[in-house]
Amino acid sequence: MSGASSKLWRDRDFRRLWAGQTVSQLGEHTSLVVLPLFAVLTLHAGAGQLGALRAVGQAPILLLSLFVGAWVDRWRTRTPMVLADAGRALALGAAAVAGLLGGLGLPALFVVAFAVGALSVFFDVAYQASLVRLVARDQLVRGNSALEGSRSAAQIGGPALGGALVTTLSAPIAAATGALFFALSFLSIRRIGRRESVPKRPAHPPLLRRHIHEGLRFVAGDATLRAVCLASAAFQFFFSAVTTGCLLFLPRELRLPGTVVGLTLAATGPGALLGSLLAARLPGRFGRGAVLLSAATLGDGAFLLVPALHGSPAVTVPALLAVNVVFGTCGQLVNVTIMAVRQTVTPDGMQGRAAATINFVGMGLAPLGSLLGGLLADAWGTRAGLLVTAAGMLLSPAVMALSPLGRPGRALPAPPDACAATGAHDR
Repeated sequence: MSGASSKLWRDRDFRRLWAGQTVSQLGEHTSLVVLPLFAVLTLHAGAGQLGALRAVGQAPILLLSLFVGAWVDRWRTRTPMVLADAGRALALGAAAVAGLLGGLGLPALFVVAFAVGALSVFFDVAYQASLVRLVARDQLVRGNSALEGSRSAAQIGGPALGGALVTTLSAPIAAATGALFFALSFLSIRRIGRRESVPKRPAHPPLLRRHIHEGLRFVAGDATLRAVCLASAAFQFFFSAVTTGCLLFLPRELRLPGTVVGLTLAATGPGALLGSLLAARLPGRFGRGAVLLSAATLGDGAFLLVPALHGSPAVTVPALLAVNVVFGTCGQLVNVTIMAVRQTVTPDGMQGRAAATINFVGMGLAPLGSLLGGLLADAWGTRAGLLVTAAGMLLSPAVMALSPLGRPGRALPAPPDACAATGAHDR
């Protein structure tokens, strides 16, 4: 372990944040599998009801992100994180008890899914903003690498654990396990003792709507953050289209069974773990711009190989595994590097709003991308539709190349003057 990494891990508050975020992400990704299985296996929900349940759980990203970003910037980040953990633990715990007693119906499960989704928005925006207030700016890349590495591990282990618990025990017990994870995160994060540099609130704070508008204007007015926002939007739009195309192409054209399809898609998880490790070293060695452009181009371009696949599973499955490992590695390398850039160029008083604005714009286009993937598959065939949408993913690195993100250099950019960025009334 290098001296810089050792210094980071000697920080007790960072370790508490990392531990809390790790088990919280494990609880979140476990619940993403447990709640749908609860509906199908215990409540015998149909396909339409299951789709509606997933949509209800995802809706808070679009409905709440901007408001949460503005709210988080007004408070110590520990506050929304511990409240979100406590709320999710209570929601899943109540669902588990009601399920064991046979008193949980679909309407109540919809409420639980929305509550868990909404509180996850609070937690995710707050933990991204919290790192900037806990560690020095020259530690952001390593800190993000550690946090994103644990998130990747949760993405791999959470769904597998949730499915195993539902299969071997029961859906209510699996929900109770998710509640336990959130309770452990609550206990870890509430022990963070360092005072944060929360922006001083004026005697007459601006309306929340004005606070949100300031965040939108700040992201739109900064060339680097504007590029991050546009690149994220392009990626989410076309990646959603590609995902829809893959879910049609793999079983229909390549004749792969569902279990094999799931195995190939899961290969992004180990790749993401590798990308988190590389993100702690490569930008400092080769320069931020070179790493971003090469990783984004290689990772997004890897999907161009998928519509070219033919033949038996002995040929196509290893190729699909390789594509997803490359995509996971490069995608995580891009995510960690861009997050460090975004956090560095954003003043402390704007961290939550900047993260929420970028998440809102990027995720807001994802449903439209999914719709496009299905329409192209119907109109042109799955192979041609997948080829077009995979090519569209290269728009994201193109945006980076034409922006400050593509500039060479190893050092992170200097943050702007906080007062100029947030307005005099915020200080």
